[in-house]
Amino acid sequence: MLTNTAVAVVGVSGGGTPIAQQLAHLGIGTTHLIDGDIAEEHHRHRLVGISSAAVKQGWKKVRVAQRLMSRVHPEGLVHTHPCAWQEVHEVLRTCNLVFSCLDGYLARDELERYLRRFHVPLIDIGMDIAQHADGFGIVGQAILSMPGMHCMRCFGFIRDDLLTEEAARYGEAGERAQVIWPNGALASTAVGMAMGLLLPWHAQLRVPPYLVYDGNSLQVTPSPRLKYLEGVPCPHYGLAISTGDPMFRLA
Repeated sequence: MLTNTAVAVVGVSGGGTPIAQQLAHLGIGTTHLIDGDIAEEHHRHRLVGISSAAVKQGWKKVRVAQRLMSRVHPEGLVHTHPCAWQEVHEVLRTCNLVFSCLDGYLARDELERYLRRFHVPLIDIGMDIAQHADGFGIVGQAILSMPGMHCMRCFGFIRDDLLTEEAARYGEAGERAQVIWPNGALASTAVGMAMGLLLPWHAQLRVPPYLVYDGNSLQVTPSPRLKYLEGVPCPHYGLAISTGDPMFRLA
């Protein structure tokens, strides 16, 4: 079944590369890697598969991940797109699901809106390191945005105030913040969510669509927001939502 599955990873860095690695081990048939950035020295602490040669030669992150995947699963098709997802948005429509490993709320909102138009499930992960009086705190999330179910706005993860004032504090712990382990935990959680959707290996499997990660206690738990959404339909992407290519009025 997985050999006939097509997925995309949007954002191939600290979160996207461990997801790509696991997809290769699982034998996913087709993977689209989308990211326009170059692998640099300061990515060593989070970019799985990076090497000195890749840094010296200025490889794109998608090439680093492609080499990693091909060594594990050479039979799989790995397509690299060294650009923004908007430049190759058509490929997302062909996927069974999309992993989002983007920075920022606006970027997530745009991708979710697009995928909802084409009924493609989205699994988003992200993490942050914040400085407090007692030290640094590591937090993260894994969110499943499923057509016909709640969205990231329903969960309170995306809000208008956050879209107008990006509350990004990434990097407060310093340039060499050690983020490889929380990224690995979140990537595994996201891949587990995907397997729950793709494989009928447990008839009673019910994965909470919003999981939060506490990097200080090393715990992944369902978000407390879920209990307030029971029996409440998504008001943001209801039955009236437009689908397919948007129609533009020409002047």
